[in-house]
Amino acid sequence: MTVAWFFIGLLSLMALNIPVALCMAGVAVGYLLLTGSAPIELVVQRMINGADSFVLLAIPFFLLAGSLMNAGGVTRRLMEFARSLVGHIAGGLSHVTVVTNMIMAGMSGSAVADCTGTGSILIPAMIRERYSPAFAAAITATASTIGPIIPPSIPMVIYAAIVNTSVARMFLGGFVPGVLMGLFLIGIGYGISRRRGYPREPRASLRHLLGSAKESILALMMPVIVLGGILGGAFTPTEAAVVAALYAFVLGAFVYGELRLRHLPAVAEEVIVGTASVMLIVAAATPFGWLLAAERAPQALAAAFSVLTQPWQLLLALNLLLLLLGCFMESLSILIILSPVLAPIIAAAGINDTHFGVVLVLNLMIGAVTPPVGVLMYIVCRIAQVSIVDFAREAFLPILALIAVLMLITFYPPLVVWLPNLVMK
Repeated sequence: MTVAWFFIGLLSLMALNIPVALCMAGVAVGYLLLTGSAPIELVVQRMINGADSFVLLAIPFFLLAGSLMNAGGVTRRLMEFARSLVGHIAGGLSHVTVVTNMIMAGMSGSAVADCTGTGSILIPAMIRERYSPAFAAAITATASTIGPIIPPSIPMVIYAAIVNTSVARMFLGGFVPGVLMGLFLIGIGYGISRRRGYPREPRASLRHLLGSAKESILALMMPVIVLGGILGGAFTPTEAAVVAALYAFVLGAFVYGELRLRHLPAVAEEVIVGTASVMLIVAAATPFGWLLAAERAPQALAAAFSVLTQPWQLLLALNLLLLLLGCFMESLSILIILSPVLAPIIAAAGINDTHFGVVLVLNLMIGAVTPPVGVLMYIVCRIAQVSIVDFAREAFLPILALIAVLMLITFYPPLVVWLPNLVMK
């Protein structure tokens, strides 16, 4: 019963439009004040301990890498390379958006950074080419969900830190699902574009294709360096994030020559605000999660799911729960609150933690584009100047494509675990 009151209190505070971090911390403080079961200082102590993790240091550096890429001309060159590859297909710019996000996914690990970087350039370009502004917003938002699936991935780093699993296995597990997401979105974009008569770009000549590849080759090496270094044992995921940020800085400042001193304050502000938002939620979720554990919430949830005797039944139920929660809660909050609660249930059911981790992150990315609280939805609606209703109407089919991929990887685990098992034996 106490657990139910926890969530009632949390949802009540969120309904008042209070930031979710303060909601979680407020519930923890209220519980201790009402019960007197522990000193109030314990909340602060748990918050500090929750944020004190070497793995979580990867977050600001991956955010920094994404911001430096946008400011240093890396993103623009990747877009030009994607345009030369797929721009000649019907609905060319929509495919350029998807392919660019697939490439950038191997660099920043942040859906927000990818959405902002590609959306600020490609949404206006699509609108100028007479694409529907709502369609341009929808395809950009859904394509940017690929960012945290293809490695590196900030949500996967957080999940691995919470459940104590391998970051490298999580990264490898996201490759195939991320590619499937891109292919499904390209298929949806092609069908819509053919039906509506959206334009295609002129076919790039071989010379232009090779030229854009040459311009982008150093940027395309970043995922190879980051993931290759982790798998080769050259550096940890946290150190890989530092390498990614340094590499993006060198490319933007010294190779492409577009990153200037005047850009650095805006880059720093973006990274500081983003890191503070994430880490405050991580810290506030720690005492909240500790109290849930003390009240035996995992055991209560396990008992509720005990009627589901087959792993596929449990996964289906959890998918439905996560998709529903994603409509009303911020994705990172769900990840941090539910990961420690669901981990023992998943283990007891014999479900691979890497498999479930990728399923969980993809669920949360779908939530980031669904009304009424999807953060990616708000970013693209602001850029495209469209209403949430118009966005939702155009995003319906792309979101269905993402859900189709979710169902595939849920019920056919080799799509996730094959590559980690192959590479890491």
